[in-house]
Formats: sequence, C-alpha cells, structure tokens
Amino acid sequence: MYRRLSRLAVTTFVLSALFMPIASAQSDAPIADPLPTPGASGIGLELTEVAQLPESKPVPPPTDARLRRYNRINYLGEVPDGSGRLFVPDMNGKLYLLDHGVQHVFLDLGAVVGPDFHNHKGLGSGFGFAAFHPNFKRNGKFYTVHTETGSALTSKKPDLPSPADMQVHGVITEWTASDPRASVFSGTHREILRVGYASFIHGFQEIGFNPNAHWWDEDHNLLYVASGDGGIGLTTTVPQDLGLPQGKILRIDPAGRNGVNGQYGIPRSNPFVARTGALGEIYAYGMRDPYRFSWDSGGSHKMFLGHIGEKAVDSVYEVRKGANLGWSEREGFWAYKKNDPSCGVFPLPPDDEKYGYTYPVTAFDHNRLASSRPCADSGNALMGGFVYRGSKIPALRGKYIYGEGVKGLIYYAEEREMRTGKPMATTREMMVYVNGQLTTLKALVNDPNRVDLRFGRDAAGELYVLAKANGKIWKVTGARTFASCRTGHDFVAGATGSRSWEPVTPALWQFPGREVVLAQPGVARPGPRRPFEYAVLKKGPAFGSVQIDASVRLDTPVSESNRDVIIVFGYKSDTEFYYAHLSSDNTIYPHNGIFVVNNADRLRLDHQWDAARSVGAAPAVKDTAWHRVRVRHCADTGEIAVYLDGSPYPLMTAVDKTFASGRVGFGSFDNIGRLRDLRVQGKGVR
Repeated sequence: MYRRLSRLAVTTFVLSALFMPIASAQSDAPIADPLPTPGASGIGLELTEVAQLPESKPVPPPTDARLRRYNRINYLGEVPDGSGRLFVPDMNGKLYLLDHGVQHVFLDLGAVVGPDFHNHKGLGSGFGFAAFHPNFKRNGKFYTVHTETGSALTSKKPDLPSPADMQVHGVITEWTASDPRASVFSGTHREILRVGYASFIHGFQEIGFNPNAHWWDEDHNLLYVASGDGGIGLTTTVPQDLGLPQGKILRIDPAGRNGVNGQYGIPRSNPFVARTGALGEIYAYGMRDPYRFSWDSGGSHKMFLGHIGEKAVDSVYEVRKGANLGWSEREGFWAYKKNDPSCGVFPLPPDDEKYGYTYPVTAFDHNRLASSRPCADSGNALMGGFVYRGSKIPALRGKYIYGEGVKGLIYYAEEREMRTGKPMATTREMMVYVNGQLTTLKALVNDPNRVDLRFGRDAAGELYVLAKANGKIWKVTGARTFASCRTGHDFVAGATGSRSWEPVTPALWQFPGREVVLAQPGVARPGPRRPFEYAVLKKGPAFGSVQIDASVRLDTPVSESNRDVIIVFGYKSDTEFYYAHLSSDNTIYPHNGIFVVNNADRLRLDHQWDAARSVGAAPAVKDTAWHRVRVRHCADTGEIAVYLDGSPYPLMTAVDKTFASGRVGFGSFDNIGRLRDLRVQGKGVR
C-alpha cells in the first residue's frame, strides 16, 4: 500500500496518563454519551468587526456544499516584524495582509502554483496555512502549505513514504521576500517538503514556529508541521507507524540540509532520530486530524493541539516530545475499534497503562442524534485556539479559548487545569456580544447551518474570530458577565410568616417559623399550562432588576419521577410571570428550565434546551437535600441567570423582556417542598 513501507511494532514512549473515567460501562459496548455537554460559563466575548475579506470560490466549482462559502479564510496571525501587519490565508489561493485597516493581496499562491493547485475537493484542500519565520524582518522568509493534484501526482515524487494510490500531495514551500517591508511579495521560493495522502482530507494542516523559543532553546527556528492521517487511520495503523509521516506532528529545520531531499534538516533533538526504521522528522504521533496547535506564551509555555476526532470525541492535548496520542487505537479517553459498525468509543482495557498513551487535557463529545446513522458525519469539528495572555481583557487571562467550528460555538478551559495525566479540565461555553447585544455567531454570519469558525492571535496576545460563512474577522475587544446588572438596594429578608405570602391554595401550605412549606401537592387549574401551586411574596415591593437568594428542598421521594420546585419572579398575575423550574429530570420540554407564562401556555426560554436531542441543563435537584439557589433578572437587558449551590457558573440562562418588573414566589407543579433563607434584593417598583 505504501512506498518505502515499514511496519513497526510500536514501542510506547514513557508518557503515561492517569485515566479518570468520565463515563463508565461495565460491558464491552459503545459508550452512548461519553461527556456532558459543556455548561454555560456566564462569560460573554465582546466582538468588534475589523474586516471582511473578498469573496472567493474554489476552481472548478465544488460539488461539496461545505466548500461553497463566502471565502475560506482560516487563520489570522501577525507578521513578526514589528509593523503591526496581520496576515490571513484564504484556502482558495491568496494570502492577504491587513495593514492597519487596509487590506490587500500579499501573495497569490494559487496563481504561482498553477494548474496543479487543488482546492475544490476535500475540506482541507487549497492554501492551508502560512507561517512567518521569527526573523522575517531580516531574512524575509515565510512558509506555506498547499495541496496539489493533476500532473503533480505523476511528475513529482513525495519526499517521505506515501500511499501508492495517493489522491493528493501536501506541499510546504519556503518563500524569501526581496523586501520584507513590501506590501506585495516579490522574491524567490523553493519547495522544502512534499508528502502524499490517500484521500482529499486530513493532509498537512497547521505549520508554525514556537514563539517562545530563544536562540539557546532546541526549538529555535524549527518548523512544526501537523500532518493528518489522510483519512485512512480509522481502518489502518498508519498513525501508529513511526515509519510513516501521516498522522504525526513533524519538526524540521528549514535551514538544514540533512533531510531526505536535501531541502530541510532533521533536528538531532527529535525523539526518534536514533530509532531504526522510524522517521527522524517525527516529534509526536497517533493523530487523526491535528488541525490546530499553539503555544502558551505564559505559564510553562506548553504546546496545545486541537484534534478533530472520528465519530464521538474531539479533544485538546498537551503535546510533548515523543508523545503518542493514541489514534487509531484510542479516541479521546476511550478505546476505538476499527471497522466497528457503531463508530463509537469503548471502555479502556484493564491493562491500558502499559501502552503509555497521552490522553486529552480537555474535550467535548459529538452528542449525536438518536436518529442519525451511526457512522454518518457528526457535524462537529474542534477548532484549536489559544491561551489568552493579552493585557486588554483581564477576565480572560489563563483561559484556553477554542471552539466547535461548524456551529460556531466558543468554549474555554482553564489552562491551570489542563494537565496531562490528570482529570480533564472542564470545558464551558462562552457567549457572544456585538455592540453590547447578546447574539450568536450563526446570527452574525446569517447562516443556520455552518459558521466555519476559526481563531487568530496578534503579537500582543489579543484574539480574533473568523468565519468562512461571510468572510468576516472580529477582534475580541472585551468580556462581560451575563446578567451582571446592578439590582438596586431594596431588599426583603426573613419573610417566612404566613402574612408575607399569598398562596394559590392556602390550605396546601404551612409556615412553621423559618421555612415556607408546600406540604401538599397542587393540582392543575383552568387556563394556560403553568405551575399548579405557588405562593407569591407580598412583603416588600415588586422588583425590577432583582437577585433572589434562597435555599430550597424537594420533599417528594426520590423514587418518584418528575420532581420539581419553582422560583417565581416578574409576577404580575396568575397568568403573567416568569419561573425557574428546578427538576430532577432534564429530558422533556417542561422540566429544568426558565419559562414565561404570558396569558398562554408556558414557553421555554433558556439557552440550554436542545430540542433536537430533547435535553436541557444538568438536573438541578436530584435528592432531598437543601440546595442554594440564586436567580438574577436584569430588567433592562432581559438577561436571566439561575445558579445552584454557590457555583459561579450559571446552570441556566435566558433573555426575555416580556416583564420588566414583578413579585417573586415559590412553588411547584404537583410536588411538595420547602424554602428558607430567602433574601430578595433589587430595585423596588411601587
């Protein structure tokens, strides 16, 4: 199958990971839901549009609709010469410079390559990436990745072992500008490395230099190359074969000459240089689609890789020299079985530690629909990002910000928690604001199906967001906390007497001192669908913006299903109010969410509800213990957040402006429970 093919019995490298189970299974069956959906962070990124690059199209027109985008911009970086110029490659062939707001074409790579330039088939095809030499200001050198087909497949020979039936070549080119200060490239170029791939996907991805490396570091001026598995790792051992370049991170010296073609060097410090049958270019291995990597400019300067998984899990890894990330024997923290009809993941074997695989530092799963074919495209792709170390937004410092590219979701994990061999760091979802208004990237690009999100970073460490769907670039210019309005200084506390409350059905309630007790379940009443029984707090004023703090307990036995209590706010009348539903179940529409009743059946408002999967935020109350609840409602913005048990992260969030003020209350549908330690603070409305 391969030219110069060598099959090695892979000797594991001494990098063991302590497996901490996220989802368990007692039998050798696929794990249906490996990871919980990332919860809300309560942090929103302020995005400011800085550019829209020109529309471009693959040639010839592609049959795959996923390639028919406004353009195919896929990265933003800063030219390392102190000029402040930003560079952006478009996979359809051109490299743009953004020079303090002025955009222009720096290099038309597609035109230089000519007819063999390939960009119309395969999501990774075309002009894949650009990386400027750290010393570009003096030497004028930068590097690009592109794909070739056509006559190149027969007239040009790959430098490293490649499939005999290869479909595409990945090519790395060195360019030397005559004048590094020029706005349009003029100079020379040379090919330094060519590799063949078995399909049009998972070829060369990112290339880059470690920005933290000094002249005395082994990484100094060495070029890292992310090389995918060519789309065949799911049924072969290619990513595990140290004699092959596919499914690896390579590290080469562009200024060296001891590589196989004499156009690059193999660093002596690479981990497999002395191993018989192994490629000296390999830095780490065991990868499917190592799409994006970056180095933390702070902390301990770790290298993080955003890795796109097969059918179940996408992961972020800390990449260390010689590490084996496990593909295609492992996917994320789980075992992967070739040719398994479920295309799922499985529990690790009892002797897993002996293999020495490196496991993720954070991850998310694909949350496939039950109606989906098991091996169909899941529609998920992890977009690796950066640890924020900029100075403009203190709230983001130390956060590794990354995302899911198709839907345009932005996530983060705390870098201090991202430790190889430790339990994975928690990933949380971030919100998006533009001009102070909460929005989504899908709304910004006006495309409900594909955002095609990517990230960028400038020399100061500030972050950028890009979208192929409309070719726009936004700078992250701030961060804000959701529902963080000032609520005012009016308050009510210690209201547990019967005179302070107005129940729907007084006979069902008890007021034994420090608690407000719904002692008997309510029953459905005529009118719109809404909670059966609740009591409204009469003491004090109605509130506009408000924060409600209380402890609640569900007295209905755990053995019963559909247990709930509710917190009422914005109450105007028996058919006009909001409520937060706190339930032991999160799998049906009426449960565990934020709702509004407005003279009609209750309407669900929270962002966490996934109607396609019929699942919402994690169950709020699963036992009969006391739980601390906080509800914040900002009248001006309509932002609503519900917190549980002192967590700084909201369990549920929503935005609605139906009611700008009202009273608060407590109750349930048809369960029993109690409330204590109530404190309501806000802006009184009289």
